Amino acid sequence: CEPGALSTLTPGTLTFGTDQPVYPPWFVDDDPASGKGFESAVAYAIADGLGYQRDAVTWVRVPFNAAIQPGPKPYDLDLNEFSITPERAQAVDFSAPYYDVKQAVVALENGPAAGAASIAELKTAKLGAQVGSTSYQAILDQIAPESPPAVFNTNDDAKLALSNGQVDAIVVDLPTAFYITSAELEGAKIVGQLPLGSGTPEQFGAVLDKDSPLTPCVSAVLEGLRADGTLAKLEQEWLASTETAPELR
Repeated sequence: CEPGALSTLTPGTLTFGTDQPVYPPWFVDDDPASGKGFESAVAYAIADGLGYQRDAVTWVRVPFNAAIQPGPKPYDLDLNEFSITPERAQAVDFSAPYYDVKQAVVALENGPAAGAASIAELKTAKLGAQVGSTSYQAILDQIAPESPPAVFNTNDDAKLALSNGQVDAIVVDLPTAFYITSAELEGAKIVGQLPLGSGTPEQFGAVLDKDSPLTPCVSAVLEGLRADGTLAKLEQEWLASTETAPELR
């Protein structure tokens, strides 16, 4: 893992991938290269830990689902709120985790799901989430609604469906839920967060090509960033406003 000795796509350059568009609080102004937003800041902290200066970092845009498919990747590592799952790990590598995730339910304040105070009350609702996401899986596993959830290519599509009344509520990660309700979708509210459950919490990790030689190096850097408090500081800077929401049981 010595700087200059890493096997990257472009020698001397570290290439990050992420989706387009990307949103706060993970990125700011759809500009991953700015260093603003939690995942952008984490990316540059990883780069620094691997010995890459800012001008040796480049970004490519890769759709969420394409980034976790088998096969060669156009990036060295990708940060895009990828939850670590055994199924995905069959096709790609994951780094050590950099964020523990909670899922949340978002509805319109005047909508049929707005008053739900328990998971049982959401079982009759028409729910939706981004295709291939753990938010979608959380609907199936933790809510188990009576009707199949709607799937959308992006969270933008899901938000539009919610505003148009096509679904009663959508499920997204908690920081995204706070951003949607505070800055994007007027009249929307967080109904509540889904419980973490037992065992290992859902966690975000960087995605790398399967059996990438970079994986242990990236993981070692992230473990160091967790141990020295850097990840906690970045969470406080970019995600502090997303700490509380009622928990649905």
